[in-house]
Amino acid sequence: MSKLIRYLTVSEGGQGEIVEKKSRFIATIRPVSSEDEALAFIAEMKKTYWDARHNCSAYIIGIEHPIMRCSDDGEPGQTAGRPMMDVLEGAGLRNVCAVVTRYFGGTLLGTGGLIRAYTAATKAGLENSTVIDRRPGYAVKVTCDYTLVGKLQYLIATEGLECAGTDYTDVVTMEILIPSPELDRLQKAIIEATNARVTLDISEEKYLN
Repeated sequence: MSKLIRYLTVSEGGQGEIVEKKSRFIATIRPVSSEDEALAFIAEMKKTYWDARHNCSAYIIGIEHPIMRCSDDGEPGQTAGRPMMDVLEGAGLRNVCAVVTRYFGGTLLGTGGLIRAYTAATKAGLENSTVIDRRPGYAVKVTCDYTLVGKLQYLIATEGLECAGTDYTDVVTMEILIPSPELDRLQKAIIEATNARVTLDISEEKYLN
């Protein structure tokens, strides 16, 4: 059974902006690995946008039992941080922080308008971020002679696997990345495809990306 948990996160943050009744909502997304890192990022955004009316935030830290915090930063309760959190949580993300900066445009938006604006801004920020699927798996080094390379390449292609590298010496060693749930089946498939004329070296379980 896998010891690691599959999850989605942001590998590269991004920024998105919407305008609602002349109010600017600027969403900045960043990957974070701890609550201290999230708080430092929020403080950084407040310093960057020191002249803004609000810098609202939401973050989710941890995989299995995540820490989830959000702040309305002076907006009416539940109109900013909570909608932002709903977007992050709805996307299944972990280890991520969002800050939405608002420059007030002079027109009150009301509760519903604020919720829609902070939701839309957060989604815009995520659309410009790089979301990755952190999948647990194994790096399997398959060593064989040159006559079996074609069969292994065919298996890799038909199974949609990733080859992390190939080393050509007097033999060929291919490093194949295999998701944890598929390890047993694909081990057997490799052995069958090569008539057991390979050696397998399986790494410790790790995240494949």
